[in-house]
Order: sequence, then C-alpha cells, then structure tokens
Amino acid sequence: MIVVSNTSPLSNLVAIGELDLLCMLYDRVYVPQAVLNELAAGVRVRPEHAQVERAQWIVPMAVRDDALVRVLRVELHPGEAEAIALALELGADLVLLDEKAGRRLARTRGLNIVGLVGSVLEAKMKSLVPSVRPILDALRSIAGFYLGDALYALALDLADETDEH
Repeated sequence: MIVVSNTSPLSNLVAIGELDLLCMLYDRVYVPQAVLNELAAGVRVRPEHAQVERAQWIVPMAVRDDALVRVLRVELHPGEAEAIALALELGADLVLLDEKAGRRLARTRGLNIVGLVGSVLEAKMKSLVPSVRPILDALRSIAGFYLGDALYALALDLADETDEH
C-alpha cells in the first residue's frame, strides 16, 4: 500500500508520543520535502518533531511536478500541495490529510484520503490500540489538534466507546 502524509498527522502523533501508530497501520509512509521542512520548522516549538527524521519507515521523496505544486499552492500550504502532488505521482492508495481545503482538492483529483481521526479509528478496528478515547483526548489537550465535538462523538460511537467515562 502506498501512503503519503501531510504534516498534520505526523506532527500531532509525535506530540502525543504515538507516531508509531502510522507505522503499524501502513508499514511505510512517503513524505515530500515541504512536509519535512514544516516539521523541521516545528522542532523549535516541539523538539520531538525530530523523531520523524529518525523513523526508518518514513520515506522522504521529491516531488517532480513543480507546475502542479504551483497550481495547488494557490489554495494550499506547501506541505499539503506537495503531499497531493506526490500522491498523484506515486499513484498512492491513500493520502493522510486533515485540512478541509486539502481534502477537497485531493478528492477532486481522485485521491483516497483519511484524516488523523480516521487513522486512529482504523488502528482500533485492527486491534492495534485498545481505545481511541485516550488518543483523541491527548490530540485535543496535548497536541492542540482541533477536533470538534460532533466528530469526537462520532469517532467514539464508531469505536463503540460511547458508554466509557
């Protein structure tokens, strides 16, 4: 399975100490240079972002289609634009994206996308984590990941964790 990631899933999972969750799910994740640049810039704020460079299963890859990146950059941040371009170049099976504009543009180009919450749910379904609630709570409180109440409730419902306290 070919999986390409934007910055958000990586940086948020690093922040809560759960980066290996993506390795368990996907074995290998490809990232464009702009994502690495965004993570490197974040090292000043969150030194743990340097973990991404040490992760053998995260594969840096250059985007060849600069013209497409320029077109996508009209609406997107560099990491999102390059992640979408790289996914198209690789014929990726999945792109990890959380931002609404990036998800919309990825869909219009025929890409399959999943956000961080979807990856956490997939991990639960594959019995890689016992519960999504502590991960979602940590994403909200430690990483500062925006997760609206409706999506939070839906995720708990899908994970069959609505009765937990």
